[in-house]
Amino acid sequence: MKRTPTAEEREREAKKLRLLEELEDTWLPYLTPKDDEFYQQWQLKYPKLILREAASVPELLHKEVQQAFLTLHKHGCLFRDLVRIQGKDLLTPVSRVLIGNPGCTYKYLNTRLFTVPWPVKGSDAKYNEAEIAVACQTFLKLNSYLQVETIQALEELAAKEKANIDAVPVCIGPDFPRVGMGSSFDGHDEIDMKNRAAYNVTLLNFMDPQKMPYLKEEPYFGMGKMAVSWHHDENLVDRSAVAVYSYSCEGPEEESEDDPQLEGRDPDIWHVGFKISWDIETPGLAIPLHQGDCYFMLDDLNATHQHCVLAGLPPRFSSTHRVAECSTGTLEYILQRCQVALQNVREEADNGEISLKSLESVVLKQGEEIHNEVEFEWLRQFWFQGSRYKKCTDWWCQPMSQLEEMWRKMEWLTSAVLREVRREGVPMEQKNEMLTSILASITTRQNLRREWHARCQSRIARTLPADQKPECRPYWEKGDPSMPLPFDLTEIVSELRGLLLETRP
Repeated sequence: MKRTPTAEEREREAKKLRLLEELEDTWLPYLTPKDDEFYQQWQLKYPKLILREAASVPELLHKEVQQAFLTLHKHGCLFRDLVRIQGKDLLTPVSRVLIGNPGCTYKYLNTRLFTVPWPVKGSDAKYNEAEIAVACQTFLKLNSYLQVETIQALEELAAKEKANIDAVPVCIGPDFPRVGMGSSFDGHDEIDMKNRAAYNVTLLNFMDPQKMPYLKEEPYFGMGKMAVSWHHDENLVDRSAVAVYSYSCEGPEEESEDDPQLEGRDPDIWHVGFKISWDIETPGLAIPLHQGDCYFMLDDLNATHQHCVLAGLPPRFSSTHRVAECSTGTLEYILQRCQVALQNVREEADNGEISLKSLESVVLKQGEEIHNEVEFEWLRQFWFQGSRYKKCTDWWCQPMSQLEEMWRKMEWLTSAVLREVRREGVPMEQKNEMLTSILASITTRQNLRREWHARCQSRIARTLPADQKPECRPYWEKGDPSMPLPFDLTEIVSELRGLLLETRP
């Protein structure tokens, strides 16, 4: 079943089409470092974008991070994601893995990624290979380094804005003198900056353009082939920073400077492109990324601007450190939600049958919403990605078993609610309230089950390797004695609609 695009997706697509119509057959202007006005434009229109050249980063850290990338690639830990865009399943050209705080997740393009935990203090993570453990430790080390650098960059940006000067360069080389906070900042500013740089995950990316001959062309500026289309990074804490470490796999002797005779950006070199969202007046930027360069998107840049990644010739890795908005995206959160739903269990029989503590509509409605949340935001998201996470660690195996067991009890809870709705002698007003409180969630459950089942059977899903093939889980056949309700809820939804009509005056 095709998913209806959200209002936000429709608005975004409409803006894109309007912009392309305005352009007709012309390209918008963009600048590269070869252009005289490049740095001035960057300073004026993109001051919250900071580049730190590779020579500014400690050599030992370069070696460790680049080895960690190669280790994870060697062990097959990075995967192309089967994402959902405007109701269509697409396989990303970029392979990815999420590393971060244990129990954290990050959602993009309707896909929830689950962290391979980095070894923070108190973590009990076990890795399949010692080399994978070392790699995760290295990305935690890089994370700490980038946090310090981000705070420094935020301090410099704040100092620049406070003094209303343009003295702080946006491109920082190894000899750039760093500026301290000084006495003009109070404790609140310092805490706020630390929070904006409190990276809890990094999304690692890899792509070899030589194996991706069908990359899209950049549509607005004529910048060439894109590895990642124009976008804002999703699901981040408001005004938080993003830090990116870039590693293209050419040797130093193969790196070449831009050919001054070449118009536009050098297609052999990876670039990151920036533009002001939906602005056709301000030139875009195409910034070359050499081996070990880092760039930082500070404050609200990610909200007001869009960026894309423009493919070069060599394979490239990147580590993109983010402050993921995890208020509804941690294992701790969803376990607590499940406990809330299960508080309505009065008694549980040996066969699984449940009696309810409360029939209040607000309690029933909340229980069914949590039922949907754990099934579609956690269980189905996890198993749709096959057994990929076992490549690195078994950390998620026990939590997912626990969530599935709690979800199973919620199936019995729903069954108990339906038993009450069908019971003779329930006053019409009470029955109406009960039906109204549960019908929307159960209808949504039926629609989403049908959609997820279809996604798992899709042609593109069937092309994936065995360990990446989507699994439709939980799934059970009609008449399964261990389950109180059928997988297909069509008949139940129809019955509830009929009962609701009967209760209306």
